[in-house]
Amino acid sequence: MMRARGLWALLLVALLAAAAAAPRAVLAQGNLTSRSDLRGLYALRGSLGLRARDWPRHADPCTAWAGVGCRGGRVVSLALAGLRRTRLGRLNPRFDVDGLRNLTRLEAFDAAGFGLPGPIPAWLGGGLAPTFQSLDISACGVTGEIPASALSGLGNLTALNLAGNKLSGQLPAAAFAGLTRLRTLNLSGNVFSGALPDALWSLPGLSVLDVSRANLTGALPATGISLPANAQVVDLSGNLFYGIVPEAFRRLFAQVLLANISGNYFDSKLSLPDGGGGNVSFELNCFLDVPGQRTQVDCQQFYASRGLPYDGPVNPPTPQPAPAPARKKKHKNLKYILIGAIGGGLLLIAAVAAVVFCIACSGRRRNDQRESGAPPSAPAGVSATGAVAATGGAQPSALSANTAKVGDSFAFDQLANATSEFGEERLIKHGHSGDLYHGVLEDGTAVVVKRITARVARKDAYLAELDLFAKGLHERLVPFLGHCLDKEEEKILVYRFVRNGDLSSALHRKTREEDEGMQSLDWIKRLKIATGVAEALCYLHHECTPPMVHRDVQASSVLLDDKFDVRLGSLSEVCPQEGEGHQNVITKLLRFSSTADQGSSGSPSATCSYDVYCFGKVLLELVTGRLGISASNDAATSEWLDTTLRYVNIYEKELMSKIIDPTLIIDEDHLEEVWAMAIVAKSCLNPRSSKRPPMKYILKALENPLKVVREENGSSSARLRATSSRGSWNAALFGSWRHSSSDIGPSRDDNILKRSETIKSSGGSNGDHSSSRRMQSKEIFPEPSGSRDTED
Repeated sequence: MMRARGLWALLLVALLAAAAAAPRAVLAQGNLTSRSDLRGLYALRGSLGLRARDWPRHADPCTAWAGVGCRGGRVVSLALAGLRRTRLGRLNPRFDVDGLRNLTRLEAFDAAGFGLPGPIPAWLGGGLAPTFQSLDISACGVTGEIPASALSGLGNLTALNLAGNKLSGQLPAAAFAGLTRLRTLNLSGNVFSGALPDALWSLPGLSVLDVSRANLTGALPATGISLPANAQVVDLSGNLFYGIVPEAFRRLFAQVLLANISGNYFDSKLSLPDGGGGNVSFELNCFLDVPGQRTQVDCQQFYASRGLPYDGPVNPPTPQPAPAPARKKKHKNLKYILIGAIGGGLLLIAAVAAVVFCIACSGRRRNDQRESGAPPSAPAGVSATGAVAATGGAQPSALSANTAKVGDSFAFDQLANATSEFGEERLIKHGHSGDLYHGVLEDGTAVVVKRITARVARKDAYLAELDLFAKGLHERLVPFLGHCLDKEEEKILVYRFVRNGDLSSALHRKTREEDEGMQSLDWIKRLKIATGVAEALCYLHHECTPPMVHRDVQASSVLLDDKFDVRLGSLSEVCPQEGEGHQNVITKLLRFSSTADQGSSGSPSATCSYDVYCFGKVLLELVTGRLGISASNDAATSEWLDTTLRYVNIYEKELMSKIIDPTLIIDEDHLEEVWAMAIVAKSCLNPRSSKRPPMKYILKALENPLKVVREENGSSSARLRATSSRGSWNAALFGSWRHSSSDIGPSRDDNILKRSETIKSSGGSNGDHSSSRRMQSKEIFPEPSGSRDTED
């Protein structure tokens, strides 16, 4: 009931805000009459790089330019949401809105979701028109601190939305104190430091205040403030506020339509007034008198780390000892205990005996092989070199005939000349499987030479690559040219040089040395790269016999040629999937119950699901633009993954604005493709390895990204079919995604999404998600031939 009331309160506030904003959303009336306004609009058109399709030349801006609102022949509102930059404008987007100075009657500027990377201009407060009332630059990629001068001159400002950016530093208290007419303030989703200025609580007209997840700290002021009488919504959740909640704030929280103080460190007792609290969310604090709070240890550590006194929880009363049971009942309980203990002991003995028997049989088989002089048998389809490379055993004295014939055979002197005697100036990097050098052969072919010496921990790792290439040279694997195996102390592998390096360096790079900014890959290339990596892994997992596992999938392993086609490298860790074809039943059961992705020795697990997990991190790098995620497994990376995946939801495309790469300029169709890739990444990152989809399903999803979101958003019957016994690739993919969503755990955003999902499902047949407006599941997702039943 509390959640329902809170949700309706939030909807009511949204309606109030829309009603307040309605007078500013004026229609164009007549032609533009101001030359100053015309100069300002053309200045914005050039600095923002807007397309002629949206703002056409030789056309009146008031009647023909998208997002321009006029009144009396003057520009009074600008809305950039939904507009796109030209190709040239996308190369170097920046926060350049100097043209606004010329719009002397401007009342509202809305750029929500339009990329404006860079700091807020310091002239904004003094340069905007005195009539200016509403500023919305949410989810624009804005960085840096908020300059005090950017707000100090906006005395008539009524609405300010800076949410979903990367703003930092302390909030300018004096500047906020001057916004006496401010009614709506949204600073959520930033990385500020310090406290929330006390002056904000004394703004007389403040109706909506949202500072959730803004990294703010401090205690709520007890004196010296005059809380607004017309407050409707107060959201302080997901910050580091602490201390007691003063009496004035308790009354405020009880009277507003919606108050959210969850996810902080408020202590003592909440003690809301009688009749209040129905619309207050207070979970995950340190209160003593309400449920759902943090642990005592968590609260004590937080307060101790800041040197603050902590009003800890009262120890619960000591429970009275239960009366001693009757002697007859005691004997009865003892009988049950003895039966359970004896039964459990017998089961344990049987299990130990079965394990000992299996070990003894395995040891006898190895002894027979040792006595007969035969090497241990490898799985079907794997050569002896492949088996040695996979198990890390000793290097054989001679290569197999098939392996020795892979590629061309180069002389050592030939490769030494090509790399300038392996000079430092030719060194690309020291890899974990060998040193990589750039070279040029006598015929002018550019190559990369991997030199494997005594420095490498596993000198026999090259055998895994040769054995893989002996199966065939796939177009999505690194182009292998040959080898030099003449010397006993070092081995050399030769590959064709790829022009665009690896994904970790190509995602954001300078186009020329003189350029100051970084140019990122556009979305078409990112989707092409993701599909290429999926094709390479699909070959290893589903076309090789037995299935091969890469075990080192990360951005630095993804090589890109001159056309940005993928060539998957770092193949020294490739090995057959663990237990393929010769696993005993006990091992299978133990592995199935495990969810870890590391082997017993701490090395990457040799399972296809481990590759799928790593590929999911690569997909998130492509979506968010955050480098280094796929190469890291530390606690900070895990925390970032948990936080980011909470914004990936099959029903809420708008949440993608919180995690998408701010340098990525995309239209609506491409945004749906980014959304689809994020959903696929979430299914790959399921904590339960058995619930991750196979690569063949992932590849089909990336080849048809628009169908991914439209299928799942559309037909409820398709979701029911996804759990039926007939397996289709979309059922496997999204079945695992649902498990992934539940395994990560609920968050504040998840709860909001569930509530919004309930509203959508009750919206009737006129809603956008009506199944009658979508194609049926089989039309969108044809079942692959020979598909097997999907695991539930």
